[in-house]
Amino acid sequence: MSIHVVSILALVVAFVIATLLPINLGAIALVAAFVIGSAVLEGSPDDVADAIFEGFPGSLFVTLVGVTFLFAIARANGTVDWLVHRAVQLVLGRIAFIPWIMFAVTAVLTAAGSVVPAAVAIIAPVGLSFAVRHKINPVLMGLSIINGATAGGFSPISVFGVITNNVVAESQLPGSPAFLFFGSLVFNLLLNIVMFFIFGGRELLGRVVEEPAVAEVAERKEGPGAAKATMSGATGATFGDGEPRPVTTLDLNRSLTLVALLGVAVGALAFQLDVGLLAVTAAVLLSLVAPNSYKGAVAQVAWPTVLLVCGIVTFVNLMQENGTIDWLGESVAAIGVPLVAALLICYIGSVVSAFASTTGILAALIPLAVPLLLGGELGAIGVITALAISSSVVDSSPYSTSGALTVANTPENERDYVYRRLMMWGFSMVLIAPLVTWLVLVVPGWL
Repeated sequence: MSIHVVSILALVVAFVIATLLPINLGAIALVAAFVIGSAVLEGSPDDVADAIFEGFPGSLFVTLVGVTFLFAIARANGTVDWLVHRAVQLVLGRIAFIPWIMFAVTAVLTAAGSVVPAAVAIIAPVGLSFAVRHKINPVLMGLSIINGATAGGFSPISVFGVITNNVVAESQLPGSPAFLFFGSLVFNLLLNIVMFFIFGGRELLGRVVEEPAVAEVAERKEGPGAAKATMSGATGATFGDGEPRPVTTLDLNRSLTLVALLGVAVGALAFQLDVGLLAVTAAVLLSLVAPNSYKGAVAQVAWPTVLLVCGIVTFVNLMQENGTIDWLGESVAAIGVPLVAALLICYIGSVVSAFASTTGILAALIPLAVPLLLGGELGAIGVITALAISSSVVDSSPYSTSGALTVANTPENERDYVYRRLMMWGFSMVLIAPLVTWLVLVVPGWL
């Protein structure tokens, strides 16, 4: 059995184990990299370890840690809640627009550099609390958040976008970061419109939020002193009847956090500075201002996601080093019918991503399309965009990180309902998304 087959089987086994057992896929991938690297790489044990670590994605690690560290601070001090509250005010409290506000907020967060699971983790608790308060179907709210996060996920400074565009550039293929971004944005926007009406959006039309001001509620229930405390308190406070109090004002920490978030966006977009290092810098500066308030922020970094992504990318880089990626891509291309091979790759990405990390799948599968695209018979931009969309819209599966976060943040009495609906929706995307994107972006040959 060749080392290429062994490497592929190891990757498949890793996915199966991570699906069936609560073991981090990244940790399994690092073990696989150690075992296979020791078997195929030459030199001393130190040389082998050095070769494996050469494939560790240091830049991606800093991006994941930095962004989730910064957004942990923004969530802890109520900045994200304030942004959502202001967004609801902008639509004059019309309930039908609230899911769309969540869609837009998560899209902006991921487009500005937040990893998709981090954006969903930040917004899902807020959005689903709105769903409970205003009697919105939690599936509608959850999918709006997930679709929004995916819609912005392929911006040139996002993790998805960076991975995809880097692979395209390194392979010397024609690429279009702008088309990739807007293609994903449009697809998810149209998808969310369909989903909105399937899960009860029509019933929300015409309904308006009828909720007294926070200060009025607190003063009526607990007296004038409570109102003052409510308006200046931190996020996580509750109304007298147990409902979460929205953050409605800016204090010094929230104002500084807004400046930091804007600074990261401007630095990355206008000056092409590394978004991970910018985010770490912003988080450290905010921590210096209020060290006691943010001392637990590092613990809120999405460490499982960091381990998952860095582990799988390290293993994929080892597969690239030993020639497995090229071998597999050539095998798919050898099917003889490029259009069929492209559809097959899209379905592989869709199926696997429904159970695992989209980021890891993009890093693993986009290189598979390279030998197919080097022949020039298919448009590289169309195939890459179709693969990217097919691998990302299935994040609504409850077995994927975003779907699991949505289920976890749903009230317990509705959790089974949300789980079943997300499973049905997620696997319908597994079947539909590759075919639709293939028909629109690949078959016509216009990209």
